[in-house]
This record gives sequence, C-alpha cells and structure tokens, in this order.
Amino acid sequence: MIGFLARRLLELAGTLAVASFLVFGAVYLAPGRPETFLLGGRGASPQLLAAIRSQYHLDDPFLVQYGRWLGDVLTGRFGESVQYRSSVLGLVGSRLPTTVTLIGMSLVLVLVFGIALGWLGAVRGGAADSGVLVGTSLALGTPSFVAGVVMQSYLAIRLHWFPDQGSGTGFADLLYHLVLPSIALSLYWIGMLARVTRTAMLDVLGQEHVTVARGRGVPERQVLRRHVFRNALGPIVTTAGLIVTGLVISTVLVEAVFTLNGVGAFLEKSVTVKDFPVVQAVALLIVAVFVLVNLVVDLLYPFIDPRVALGAREGDA
Repeated sequence: MIGFLARRLLELAGTLAVASFLVFGAVYLAPGRPETFLLGGRGASPQLLAAIRSQYHLDDPFLVQYGRWLGDVLTGRFGESVQYRSSVLGLVGSRLPTTVTLIGMSLVLVLVFGIALGWLGAVRGGAADSGVLVGTSLALGTPSFVAGVVMQSYLAIRLHWFPDQGSGTGFADLLYHLVLPSIALSLYWIGMLARVTRTAMLDVLGQEHVTVARGRGVPERQVLRRHVFRNALGPIVTTAGLIVTGLVISTVLVEAVFTLNGVGAFLEKSVTVKDFPVVQAVALLIVAVFVLVNLVVDLLYPFIDPRVALGAREGDA
C-alpha cells in the first residue's frame, strides 16, 4: 500500500511537471500577446511596448519565463493576472466555490439517475429498457451548452421558474441559481453512466454465480444488490472517475451560458484576453484533478473487487 502510494505520488509529480511545461509552452506559442490587451487595442510606440514587456518579463527567453513561473507555482504563487492586476491564486480561489458546488450537484445527479436508469434497463427489460435506451441516446446527443441554452430560454426566461444568469448571494441562493446549470451539465454524463451501468449489469446477470444464488432461494433484491450490482461496480467506478474529469472540462461552456462567477467562465474570458498567468494556473489545476481522480479510482478498486491488488490495473499483478 505504502509503496503503491509512493510510486503513484512520484508519477503524479512527474505528470504535473511535464504538464506544466506543455501548458506553459502552448500558451507561450499561442497567437496574440497580452500587451495588446493591456493597451486596449490602442497603438503604442516601440518604447512603450518595450517597457510593458520588461515590466511583465515578456521579453525574457522562454526557459527563463518558464523557470520563473514554475518557481512561483512551487512556492504557492501563480503570478499576477494581466487583466485584473491581482494575484491569480486569489482570483481563482474566490471563484472556486461556485465551480466546486456546480460539479458536486451535477455529480450527484449523474450518480443517482445514471445508476438508477442503468439498473432499471438491465433488470426490467422490455419497454423500460427501450425507454432507457431512447432517453440515454437523446442525452448523449445533446451537448451541455445546448441543453443549457434551451432550459435557460424556456424555464428561466419564459416561465421564470429559475434565475437565468448569475451566481446569487449566499449559499442557499447559489444552490438555487445552480439548479439549471447542474441539470444541463449532467444530462450527457447521465446518459453515459446509464449505458455503462446497464451493460455491466447485463453481463453479470448472465453469469453462473447469479443463477446459483437464485437457485438457492436468495431473495431477488439481495441477488441484484450483492451478486449483480457489486460485481458490476468495476466499470461503473472507472466511468464515474472519467465523468468527474469530464464535468470539470464541461463547466467552461455551462458557466459561460449562465454567466456564473466560476473558474470555467473565468478561464474562457482569460483565454479571450490572453491572460496567460490565469490560463496556465487553471490548466494546471485541471491536469491535477485528472491525475488525482485516477489515483482515487485505483485506490477504490481493491475494495470493489478484493481479487484486484493495488497496481494490478497497470500490469503489476
């Protein structure tokens, strides 16, 4: 256990190091320069442009800029935002609660409805299964931002059941403002998890140990819970891990649709104005979430299936 964690933490550090270089390099090579935003599109003399580049160290060589930025990251600083002239860490931190709450609400919807629909389709069959397949096909074919625009137009603007934009004030008001965004964000992933749950449970339902349990008179509810669903948890948990990272990425579009004061909308705006320090910090944060979620899934596997040793999924067992 300790050896596995030590190895995975080293892998995490290596992945983040490579990702930091790639993220910084991609932003560095992107078209457009932040000094253009600082000037507001106005013309400037070469002397003024040189002064701005010097002030923000934009004229330093690539490796020098990367080394300075990496040193700031390792010491808990992520530089200063070009557009706000303020600490990137503070700006991202102030928007993080909205995004975390949105992802949390969406994840609850995905897990509850995705697993319930998959279970229903696998166990009931017939018309129920057909309904699940049709419903999940519609969900998988509807991008999050499209679902957001439709719900915003009809449920918020036309019927006035929910706020159409903004994050509200206070936690209770934030939850109210996030109802539509969380539904829009979760629809696609509900369809995906329902399909995976249905397929995994159907595979287990046909196995011999399920037939034996039923032949011994074990109640059907207990058969489904202990012998079918538990043995189908492997692909379900793996997919749930992928869904968490997918939700993190999808928040960018959904937050933009509902003008939420979250990290996703902040990233979208920062890309538009070439606010490189913000883009680099948020991109690195997303990579860290990817790696950590994968680590959590690996740690859960031995509890789901005791036959699987830690690290076996990577070919060690």
